[in-house]
Amino acid sequence: MLQILRVSGISLSPAFNEGDFVLAVKIPFVISGLRPGDVIVFRHPEFGTLIKRVDHLSPGGEEVFVVGTQENSVDSRQFGLINIKDVTGKVIWHIRKPGG
Repeated sequence: MLQILRVSGISLSPAFNEGDFVLAVKIPFVISGLRPGDVIVFRHPEFGTLIKRVDHLSPGGEEVFVVGTQENSVDSRQFGLINIKDVTGKVIWHIRKPGG
């Protein structure tokens, strides 16, 4: 299963910018094989749908520490590890906004 999402915000700028699109795969075996450096989409109970880069996984891989590239990014530095069950997709394609 695939999903196309529009990037909003600058959390992963300059790699991903406001108005860019990403294609994310929601196949469980792909999500279970996450590695540091992967970009993922996930749901957070307070902040909604977020896109972040995987920094590291907990021992056993059931939780993920995610970060943005901006100093003020809302990420695991504020809300801690996320459960891998909350990951809704791994970004496999990036489409820059026209003129971006």
